[in-house]
Amino acid sequence: MPFEVVMPRLGWNMETGALAEWRKRDGEYVEAGEILFAVESDKAIQEVEALESGILRIPADSPQPGLQVPVGTLLAYLVKSGESVPLKVRATPATAVTPSPPKAGASPEMVLVEQTSVAPSSNAKKPAISPRARRVADQLGVDWTRLGGSGRTGRIVERDVRQAAATSSIGRVSPLARRVAQEVGVDVEQLVARSPGKRIRRADVEAAARQAASVSPPPATLAIPAQAAPMPVGAVVPMTQVRRTIAERMAASAYTTAAVTLTTEANATELVRLRNQLKSNGAQPVPSFTDLLAKLVAQALTEHPRVNAHLESDAIVHSVAVHMGIAVDTERGLLVPVLRDVQAKSLRQISQESAILIERARSGQISLDELRGGTFTITNLGMYEIDAFTPIINLPECAILGLGRIVPKQVVVDADAGRVVIQHMMFLSLTFDHRVVDGAPAARFLQRVKQYVEKPYLWLAG
Repeated sequence: MPFEVVMPRLGWNMETGALAEWRKRDGEYVEAGEILFAVESDKAIQEVEALESGILRIPADSPQPGLQVPVGTLLAYLVKSGESVPLKVRATPATAVTPSPPKAGASPEMVLVEQTSVAPSSNAKKPAISPRARRVADQLGVDWTRLGGSGRTGRIVERDVRQAAATSSIGRVSPLARRVAQEVGVDVEQLVARSPGKRIRRADVEAAARQAASVSPPPATLAIPAQAAPMPVGAVVPMTQVRRTIAERMAASAYTTAAVTLTTEANATELVRLRNQLKSNGAQPVPSFTDLLAKLVAQALTEHPRVNAHLESDAIVHSVAVHMGIAVDTERGLLVPVLRDVQAKSLRQISQESAILIERARSGQISLDELRGGTFTITNLGMYEIDAFTPIINLPECAILGLGRIVPKQVVVDADAGRVVIQHMMFLSLTFDHRVVDGAPAARFLQRVKQYVEKPYLWLAG
C-alpha cells in the first residue's frame, strides 16, 4: 500500500507550512531516515526524514515549493517496486516510468503509473528473518536486508544482527546525523564506539560537538556579513513566510511593550587585548566579540535577574538560567538562535556552540527548537560601522542589548595633566520593557556590563 507523505506539524502552533524544496527526485528510491524534503515554517527551514523506504512519486498537482498549505496536505507517495499509485501524467526526464493506459471510465487526467526501473538492492528478494531479529535490527539501526543468515535454511537470526551491529557502524548512524557530523567535525565512529547498541541521531552529534574539547575554527565566511543581491529598481517582491513572521513579531514588540533605550560608551581596550591574547595563544575557535559579550552579559544577568525576565499574564517570571539569543543576519532574514545555559558554560563552549548555530542559521538548517526559549538577546551591528542604535525587544523577553563597533578614539585619562591616549571604545545600547523592569535596575545592569567590558578579569573570576 502506498505510504502517504504529508505536510508535517513541526510545532504546536503550526497550522500551515511551505514546501521549501524536495531533497529527492520523483522516481528516486528513498531509504527510511534519509532527508526527503525541507519545510519552511515560522523562522526555520526544517529537514524532514522519510518514515518509510520506497520510491518517491510526486503527483503533478502536488503543491509547488514556496506555496503555503495546511498541515496534513498530501505531498507525495512512497511506493514499493511495481506498486501503482494514481498520479497525473507527467514527463519527468530524471525518472524512467511507463504510464499504463487509463482504465475504462477513469478521468482522462488520471492514469496508473507503474515504476519499471529497478531500484537499488532493496528491490531484490529480501532474505528471510525471524521476527525477533527484525525487532533487534530496527532497534540497532542495522540494515538486515544486506546480511547473511546463520539460522536454518539461511534465515537471519538475532545473533546475526547483533554481530553486524558490533562490527559495523554504517547502519547505526542516521543519514542526517552523518551529514551534520561532517559539517561540525564530529567523528561518528567514536560516537558509535561510546554508545554500543544505540542508533546515533542528529541530537547525539550536536551534543558531542558541544562537549568537544576543541573543534575546527568556523569558516571565515561566518565573520563576513551576508551580502544581499542587488534589487532591481521598482521590483515588487512578495513577502516570504520568514519575512512575514519577522514583521509580525517586530510590530507586536513595538505595540505591546513600553520600550526604553539606554546608551553608554565603554572602554573596550582590555577586552580587545584579551581576545588578541587568546588568538595569539592558539585558542580554537577564537572567540568573537559577540561570544565575549555573551559570557560577560550572562554573568551580569545572574547578578541582575530583573532584566532576565518576561511577562506572563499578570506575573513577572524571572529566569534562573540565561538562554542567550544571538541575532544573525541571513539571506532569509533575521534569525535568533539560542545558546542555552550560558551562565554555566566556558568561553570555549560558547564559541563552539555559537559557531555551529550561526552556520546552521545561515545555511537554512536551523531547527525551531534552536530558535525558541531565549531569555535575553544580543544583537551586533558593529561590523556595519554602526555606533549606537535602538534594538527592538525580542518577545517574550524583556530586554535586548545592542553592540556597536569597537573603534580607536582619543580619551582623556588625566584631566588635570591634560593627558590624552588612544583607547578602543564601543557603545552599548540596552532596550528594556518598562512594564517589567524600571529604569534604575536596568541602568545598574548596563553599568555592570560596562564594568565587565572594561575590566574583563572581574567576570573571568566570577
